[in-house]
Amino acid sequence: MSVVSDSNAAQCSCSCRNLQTPLLQPSIAVVLTLAYQSLGVVYGDLSVSPLYVFQSTFLGDLRNSVTDEYIYGVLSLIFWTLTLIPLIKYVIIVLSADDNGEGGTFALYSLLCRHAKLSSILNQQSADMELSIYRLVEPPETPRGRTVRKLLEKHRILRTGLLIIVLLGTCMVIGDGVLTPSISVLSAISGISVAAPQLHQNIVILVSCIILVLLFSLQHIGTRRISFLFAPIVLTWLFCNGGIGLYNLIAYNPSIVRALSPYYTFKFFKVSGRDGWISLGGVLLCVTGSEAMYADLGHFCRRSIKAVFILIVYPSLLLGYMGQAAYLSKNLDDLDSAFFRSVPKPVFWPVFITATLASVVGSQAVISATFSIVRQCQALGCFPWVKVVHTSNSIYGQVYIPEVNWIMLILSLSITVGFKSTIEIGNAYGIAVIVVMLVTTFLTSLVIVVVWQRSIFVACIFLLIYGSVESLYLSSALFKVPQGGWVPLVLVGILMCIMYMWHYGTTKKYKFDLQNKVSMKWLLTLGPSLGVVRVPGIGLIFTELVTGVPAIFSHFVTNLPAFHQVLVFVCMKSVAVPFVPPNERYLVGRVGPRDYRMYRCVVRYGYKDSTGNDDSEFENQLVFNLAEFIQTENSAPWIPSSSEMSLDGRMTVMGTVTGSTASKASLSFPVSETRSERVTRIMQTFCGDSFQSFKTVSSPCATLDWQANFEIPLFVEHENEIDSEMRKELIDLIEAKEAGVAYLMGHSFVKAKKSSSWLKKFAINFVYTFLRRNCREPAMAFHIPHISLLEVGMVYYV
Repeated sequence: MSVVSDSNAAQCSCSCRNLQTPLLQPSIAVVLTLAYQSLGVVYGDLSVSPLYVFQSTFLGDLRNSVTDEYIYGVLSLIFWTLTLIPLIKYVIIVLSADDNGEGGTFALYSLLCRHAKLSSILNQQSADMELSIYRLVEPPETPRGRTVRKLLEKHRILRTGLLIIVLLGTCMVIGDGVLTPSISVLSAISGISVAAPQLHQNIVILVSCIILVLLFSLQHIGTRRISFLFAPIVLTWLFCNGGIGLYNLIAYNPSIVRALSPYYTFKFFKVSGRDGWISLGGVLLCVTGSEAMYADLGHFCRRSIKAVFILIVYPSLLLGYMGQAAYLSKNLDDLDSAFFRSVPKPVFWPVFITATLASVVGSQAVISATFSIVRQCQALGCFPWVKVVHTSNSIYGQVYIPEVNWIMLILSLSITVGFKSTIEIGNAYGIAVIVVMLVTTFLTSLVIVVVWQRSIFVACIFLLIYGSVESLYLSSALFKVPQGGWVPLVLVGILMCIMYMWHYGTTKKYKFDLQNKVSMKWLLTLGPSLGVVRVPGIGLIFTELVTGVPAIFSHFVTNLPAFHQVLVFVCMKSVAVPFVPPNERYLVGRVGPRDYRMYRCVVRYGYKDSTGNDDSEFENQLVFNLAEFIQTENSAPWIPSSSEMSLDGRMTVMGTVTGSTASKASLSFPVSETRSERVTRIMQTFCGDSFQSFKTVSSPCATLDWQANFEIPLFVEHENEIDSEMRKELIDLIEAKEAGVAYLMGHSFVKAKKSSSWLKKFAINFVYTFLRRNCREPAMAFHIPHISLLEVGMVYYV
């Protein structure tokens, strides 16, 4: 246990134990197991790219004048793209920029936010920064790193721009989740037209749509129940792809290996000119899914991901592309469905079935990633509240979001039916892929300076090399905006508006609460009774503040004639780390003097933590931590006195008590009693002049209509060793818990001030209000039982 004090060192010591502890290196057996599992989750999207790369590359005038020289050049481009981006950038460099074992766009952002005051996310403002940000033990800061950090911290426009870049990358990942199922499934099913040329294209579209409907309809059962099929399918597909590539390489044109020289890349651009630059949009598709190696890092270890890519995925893909190029160099007219046309006829149908299954697996991986990233955005206040279903009790990242799932299905079906061709879908897909890579490149260059404390020169070299290469690909992809490339731009534009407007409105509402909180003097003038009748039970008042009394509390006092015996101001805080250990989750403090029976509890969750679906478990854990705080408040000299805490709101990290087995003694209610005995006891407790001693009441003639067996662990050998005041407060807490828990929340209406600009009025009064009315209520998001919920309306003028 430790206390959040004024000094940064003390603040960090209580909240970073999990980050300071060096990560244990997994054994070889564990690495091999994770490597096998990663095949189905991480590499599904990347492994199916040979289905559509060549036919998406040779378009327009380049297709009409294709020669074997062009085939050599495109193969050279594919080889160097695969080597530079997935192998060197991601496997060697970016995978090292993990956020305590987690990867992805938000991982890079949270890593930067803990090393510099960059965050603009709700509940991470200056007023509560100390309680919301986990900080690492930083190495000695270099002058150059300090310059970059202070530059970012000084200018608000740079911090806002950084958040917009992160949201842009996030939206592109979501757009990727819409486009991947369409292009993967359609590419695989189009192989039917190779075996049966007379088959109408509409049949291919119909079969693709049926598979998409089945794919999205199965999402509710969770990845865990179907993931055992993923790794064998992808492994079989990679071996098929590599084996067919090796066969074609030997059978058609072994000399194609010369195309691995960068000379053929230079020669290709020299001969093809503008058409060669346009073809880069198709070459880009060979690295789709590379971002998954970093985004899914939290589910596996770095060594397993690196081993699988270097030993299996990379050589299999290269052999597959080389084999296709060898076949096409001798069959220039077979660019349509190039992969399936290069498959030997005796193994066509087994390969077709394997390719179809692999395309479904690749789609599943990116759909699951979309659910995870939407959940992260929601946890950090950047996405409207939606229903999140946890499909696994053992794996945090496996979630299902019904609203997002059905919207993605509708969009995927619309794209498949609307375009009917992998070429135009590929144009849209390429833009989404390369923008995410550019965002990762930019954030990694900041990590090199701010977090790794390397020279600005090193960061600039990294940014210059990969920024230039990826910008070249982006320019080619943007050229195809009229031919389908507009789809991700429209999707991202809509998502960016939704996410930024939600973040803007939520932040304004939070700042209104911060500026209008009730002073402690007002609370102290009410006295222990708060000016109303105190009734049995615990009242949990949900607020977004970690200091002071929220304005909504004065509305409760004004509108309700009674308040509960124990009041707890609860703040559910999402912090910019993946997971918060249970022993660091609860911060408890006292509000006002002891006889007020008022407390504050900040419950911290990481952006990948589950808030839980069991309200009774949350209530018990909350009471356990309150009891721990009461017992240790006087015995621990480092904890401030109650009078001091009531003024500055200092809080204590709790969590050493995890249940009734954590101590040798406990304080509890009778195991059973009748309703009349319960009412009599409560009345004696609240109306009597002194405490009544508790004893077990049992009558053979009485009807047992109420059962109670709630215990609070004690830090003493025997119950009679505790202080009388402490005992009274603990028994009050037990009485209140057994009398019932009520959840008190404000039903807020947010409006822009009359003096606001028309743009702000539109953003708040229309967009933000529309989103709040059509998303899930916070009570449903926190799984608060409706039977115990009380709401009081309040208007926020921001």
